[in-house]
Amino acid sequence: MGIWQRLLLFGAVSLRAGGGATARLGGSLAMVCRRQLSGAESETLKQRRTQIMSRGLPKQKPIEGVKQVIVVASGKGGVGKSTTAVNLALALAANDSSKAIGLLDVDVYGPSIPKMMNLKGNPELSQSNLMRPLLNYGIACMSMGFLVEENEPVVWRGLMVMSAIEKLLRQVDWGQLDYLVVDMPPGTGDVQLSVSQNIPITGAVIVSTPQDIALMDAHKGAEMFRKVHVPVLGLIQNMSVFQCPKCKHKTHIFGADGARKLAHTLGLEVLGDIPLHLNIREASDTGQPIVFSQPESDEAKAYLRIAVEVVRRLPSLSE
Repeated sequence: MGIWQRLLLFGAVSLRAGGGATARLGGSLAMVCRRQLSGAESETLKQRRTQIMSRGLPKQKPIEGVKQVIVVASGKGGVGKSTTAVNLALALAANDSSKAIGLLDVDVYGPSIPKMMNLKGNPELSQSNLMRPLLNYGIACMSMGFLVEENEPVVWRGLMVMSAIEKLLRQVDWGQLDYLVVDMPPGTGDVQLSVSQNIPITGAVIVSTPQDIALMDAHKGAEMFRKVHVPVLGLIQNMSVFQCPKCKHKTHIFGADGARKLAHTLGLEVLGDIPLHLNIREASDTGQPIVFSQPESDEAKAYLRIAVEVVRRLPSLSE
């Protein structure tokens, strides 16, 4: 039985078990949920939480063969994080062909990397029973999207998601990589904490549009990484401006320079601006990312410049 089959079987069994347990508890579970905690009980819970936190974070263990890990996060969904992660990985490779690049998609519920990188199929297993990444455009890729059917929802609870993340982190044969770009899911929840606490991360890149609503969550994302001692390399301002293809008039649909204001508040820098452009969307939807398919375009050059800024902020690989 392949590792992805075992993973899915684990998920299915746990789902059934979880549902059964809930059904057996019946009305008593509802009574517990409705009951208000007394002051003493609340204080007991606080003490218990403090005891657990005092044990410290899990000991980080590097991913075998991977020199540096760069996570791409957003806080808010729909701001172009996965598009940025894909093009950043390709830009890192384009800027230095001597470097080996990997791309890990840990968005279990909504994996985008398979479509954007034009990849399908199940990973093969190595002799040591590790999954081999799928390869396209010179980038080694691994995603939950390779382990389930394209239109099959992943209806899992937290523990099952954490088990899947553990497998994606520890049961993949990456070979030797200089950079592993990790496409994180939106938010600041279990997955972000699990990845941040279990592997050493060289740096995080925060993606946001200039819109206030997106910037609020980007701020939370940056603060989360600081709390778990992950260096934040900077912000990327995505969809920064729209230029009419006919009259060339520029419109700041989501506002102007919001990410720069946030960066100033956080004491960070903006790594670069990516415009809202039809070519970026079309290239991603067809599985031919713009850095690969249109390397001489202004949009691709924006990603290439961002990759330079990211590398400039990383410790030297020779250190």
